[in-house]
Amino acid sequence: MKRFTWPILLGVSLLIFSTSFYFLHYFIFRDAHHIFLYLVGDVAFVFIEILLVSLIIQGLLEYREKSSRLEKLNMVIGAFFSEVGASLIETLSQLDLEAEKMQKKFFAGGKSDAEEFQKARSWMAGHSFNINPNNVDWNDLKTFLVERRDFLLRLLENPNLLEHEMFTDLLWAVFHLEEELRARKNLQDLPKEDIQHLSGDVERVYGQVSRQWLKYMEHLERNYPYLFSLALRTNPFDQNASPVIYGA
Repeated sequence: MKRFTWPILLGVSLLIFSTSFYFLHYFIFRDAHHIFLYLVGDVAFVFIEILLVSLIIQGLLEYREKSSRLEKLNMVIGAFFSEVGASLIETLSQLDLEAEKMQKKFFAGGKSDAEEFQKARSWMAGHSFNINPNNVDWNDLKTFLVERRDFLLRLLENPNLLEHEMFTDLLWAVFHLEEELRARKNLQDLPKEDIQHLSGDVERVYGQVSRQWLKYMEHLERNYPYLFSLALRTNPFDQNASPVIYGA
């Protein structure tokens, strides 16, 4: 209750002071016309002030603050791909039923321009990201994710994640897959139905991490060309990718 009392008292006090000074003005100058002329003008300008301060200026400040938060989050996304994401893509893309076609769609030969990004986006939109479950090494995948669980948990502690729904969904998908694998003591001779269920979890991660990777690559290409150069040379979709730069 006290929290709401002081603003009310302050508001009433300010109104009393304002009214008192208007009466003082009238008592000294006896000019009600002058008082109401400026009073109405000042009240009219209040609405313009609200428009400028509350809507336009505040909107610009919020946009700038949001851009700053997203920039910090992109640093988190970069750490994710360095520690987890790129290796996941490299592993899962080799299980893709259309792996050969994929390598031709993602910056083949190290090329990168607006057309390449557009082709990659279009191809991803129509790709099902189906994998061959018979080629999955479930134990290796489990070990990989369990070893990186602490790192992923630290990522979730970042408050900026609330600004990036796509990346948050990706982390939850990775955590779910890790928990599914960790809950099984024995990953050998799994029933066909269970393999199908796990394959669905893998394909969910595979699709989300691939789309996030492309979005992150576009961010690097626009803002950090030197980071983009390395990311392109270590393209996880390209089995022949190499960070080493050779002469022509």
